[in-house]
Amino acid sequence: MGILPRSSYYTRDNRQTAALIRARQPYLVKNIFTGIALSTFVISVYAFTIKAVAQDDFSDVQIPDAPEQPPHTPHTGAARAPGQVSVRGTK
Repeated sequence: MGILPRSSYYTRDNRQTAALIRARQPYLVKNIFTGIALSTFVISVYAFTIKAVAQDDFSDVQIPDAPEQPPHTPHTGAARAPGQVSVRGTK
């Protein structure tokens, strides 16, 4: 498999050539306006969402009581003799 030919629009250090700058020039203003329009839309949707969520009022929602916990049972593991070290290295 051969190496793909290099594009003539970039130099060896990947900088734009004059030909690429000339080719992109007609679209520069249109691309700037499109970018501004998209950014404005995204920011306005984000701001609207934050404003709408901030207005929520949950004061009328009843919060149920916490469920009853079973009584605490003592540790039922194997008893150790006094002075015996556990696997973790604590007495």
